[in-house]
This record gives sequence, C-alpha cells and structure tokens, in this order.
Amino acid sequence: MSQRGLFGGAITIVYPPNLIDVSEIRQVPDTQEVFVAADSDVSFIVEVLERVDPPSPNEAVRHVFDALAHDNSAVFSEVLNVTLPEQGASSLKNGTPTPILLSGVQHVQKFNRTAVDKVHIFLALYRIDSKNVDLVLSVNVPYGAEGGPPMGSETLGTIERQYLTAASSLHIVDFTLFA
Repeated sequence: MSQRGLFGGAITIVYPPNLIDVSEIRQVPDTQEVFVAADSDVSFIVEVLERVDPPSPNEAVRHVFDALAHDNSAVFSEVLNVTLPEQGASSLKNGTPTPILLSGVQHVQKFNRTAVDKVHIFLALYRIDSKNVDLVLSVNVPYGAEGGPPMGSETLGTIERQYLTAASSLHIVDFTLFA
C-alpha cells in the first residue's frame, strides 16, 4: 500500500501499489480520480459530488449506491451492509469527516454482452456539510462476468481490506478544493 495525492494533492489516500491512474490512458472528469488494478478489472474511484438530500447518514449512503446502480443501468442491486460512524466520531483527522461505509452488489449488463456482470461495490461516503459536498470513495469488484472466472472469497477479502485501508486513510488536506 502506498500514499497517493489526489486532486493535485488536496486529498491524500493509501492505495494498493498496483493501481494505474486512468487519466494517463483516457480523459477523466475533473470531479473524479479513477484508478484500475493492473491485473484485474477492479477500480478505485474518488468523486466529488453535490451533497445529496437525505440528511440521515444511512439514507444518504443508500441514495448514493442507488444512484450508482441507476447510472450503471443495473438490472439488480442490493445493499449488503451499512456501517455508520460511532456517535461522537466527528473526524478522522484535521476535519476530514468519518466515512459512512456500505457494501453491496449490482448486476450490470455491459458492452453488449448477453450475460450480466456481477459487481461487488464498496462505498465510503464523507459528508462535508460546510461545503455542501459529498466525497465518495467507491471500489468496484467485478466477478462472475461472462467468460471470466468467479472471484474467490479470499480475493474479495483482500480487496475489502484494501478498501478499508483506503477509506480510513483518506485525508482532506485542502478544503478549498470544494470552493
């Protein structure tokens, strides 16, 4: 795992070292930082979004997951688990909000394939009230794709640990990013 600067260094995060910065391959929106694993279709994405309406942390993270399912044209989606910050947990460090964590599954038909790809989604939602912004870390883990082998639970466990490390290490260095 290695620390990386995102958005010109305004955010730091600890990511697996085998991730490739997608902006070196294709254009990425200014509101996103996208990385893909060199040896799989796993992706790590950090995105700056306008704050979603639901004020409750549980409803907010589910809303983001549902919006992602809609954007992916998912034929099926299910939230498996939501972990809310402990009461009184105000920040990780220096004002970075404690994330709301979600684990879920989406079935997405991609690239004119006949079968659907099953994608395990890990989300971390950081609510930045003072800037009316939601910062989202999402990790997409395709498995059971057409022509591809199913992903073993050991591999999924490794990626989940990488996600949890990334989510807990994310640090907002410069809040003017959200101005």
